[in-house]
Amino acid sequence: MQKRQLGKSGLEVSALGLGCMGLSFAYGEQPEKKDAIALLRKAVELGITFFDTAEAYGPFSNETLLGEALAPVRDQLVIATKFGFKGGVPAEGLDSRPQTIRAVAEASLKRLNTDRIDLFYQHRVDPKVPMEEVAYTVGELIKEGKVKHFGLSEAGADAIRLAHAVQPVAALQSEYSLWWREPEQAILPVLEELGIGFVPFSPLGKGFLTGAINTDTQFAVGDYRNSVPRFAAEARAANQALVDRIRRIAEEKGATNAQVALAWILAQKPWITPIPGTTKVHRLEENAKATEVVLSSAELSDIEAALNGIDIQGERYGVAGQKMINR
Repeated sequence: MQKRQLGKSGLEVSALGLGCMGLSFAYGEQPEKKDAIALLRKAVELGITFFDTAEAYGPFSNETLLGEALAPVRDQLVIATKFGFKGGVPAEGLDSRPQTIRAVAEASLKRLNTDRIDLFYQHRVDPKVPMEEVAYTVGELIKEGKVKHFGLSEAGADAIRLAHAVQPVAALQSEYSLWWREPEQAILPVLEELGIGFVPFSPLGKGFLTGAINTDTQFAVGDYRNSVPRFAAEARAANQALVDRIRRIAEEKGATNAQVALAWILAQKPWITPIPGTTKVHRLEENAKATEVVLSSAELSDIEAALNGIDIQGERYGVAGQKMINR
């Protein structure tokens, strides 16, 4: 698989990473451990070198899973994890105090079965802790060799600038896809200016852009999409126009919806690496082939025109999720 540089950090990753959250968290029933390990190792076989986890995924079990599954090839990979929630539990609120950051780093190193964290993100901006203090603390961990690179997740432009002035930010992780393009307005210009890479999560719209979800789809108990306004039946019906347009382009390309959606992101900037997640090997293989799909300028213009004519319905988070986004 092709490689990309995350901005000017020198951090090289596969053009497509793997978001590992769904293996332990958020989408209802998780796969058995042996199946999850098999999927992670298959990702490595496919050339994926960039794996994204967090203490909050489980909590804790996702890091432990990666630590076991990826141990044989650890030195070939870039593993990213995150800090920033009280006790690793999002519902408990935010906590990016320096002592918490250090404690999370030590615990994550053990669970990941490694001697360094390649990319350490603040999971959400904590308004009670100055961003400069957060950046300085991660910078100290970098000096100690426990962390290689500093990242932010869902941070706004001001927070990014404050952090970067203290400790260079290698990457920002935020949601970005054909149905959530807000980062284009204020975030991507700042990242380009400062030389920071971008790691979009949910690049397939939490599954919606694949075409596998419609108004009749019933999500499993425990699947957080049950509480997301954008996945309400009426919103799904309204947003189907986008999926239909992607499908027409995909058919013309001899590709799938998912591959076109990922190829579109890859075509935006050379320093963007999306991290689609999946629990199924055949979807993993499908996604990996998106790096072989090249969209022409005419096709990109066609997609842009189609997007301009579609009004996406529904908020991307419920009430609890919205509280975690600090702009």
